[in-house]
Amino acid sequence: MSQSATIYGPGIVCHTTAGHGGFHLSSDRNLGVPCALRNETCWYEEDVKWAVVAHAFPDLFTGYERRTADETIRHSWPEFWETVHGRTLAPGESRARDRQEFESIHADDWIVSSAIFSAHHTGMTEIVARRGTARTIGEVERRYLIDSEEYARRGPFGFVIDEARHQRYDGPSSFVGWPRSAA
Repeated sequence: MSQSATIYGPGIVCHTTAGHGGFHLSSDRNLGVPCALRNETCWYEEDVKWAVVAHAFPDLFTGYERRTADETIRHSWPEFWETVHGRTLAPGESRARDRQEFESIHADDWIVSSAIFSAHHTGMTEIVARRGTARTIGEVERRYLIDSEEYARRGPFGFVIDEARHQRYDGPSSFVGWPRSAA
């Protein structure tokens, strides 16, 4: 339920709520949003999608808000950003693009999905890994012990198991409910 509303312009209202607010556009105003970013519900949440509204109606936002919206779009919808700006983003310029690249490169690798400091091996982190970055119920999981300092240096999209260096682990677990033997 809306706790307050700010009218930005005809058909453009920003709602605040106890949990999660955002913009609501009238059907007519929603047609002003580029098709690639348009939400058919006419609602644009406050964390990321607000940037869509700022992009579509820049005259209603400050220079700072427009720059922040452009940055949000670059990190969230890189293909759209590239079309608007007429250039390809380089590695490191978009979190979404960098994640796509990571997922493509590591589609067949074992990637950590859960980690906990080992209560059984000092200085080690017990991890559970799954193949690739897609997560589905029932997929095969493996456990490994990784030096905690090495694990602390993991990248922004996950820790990739190096099967030549990291040994599978089937010993006592610090994960609650994990069986003694792993797949």
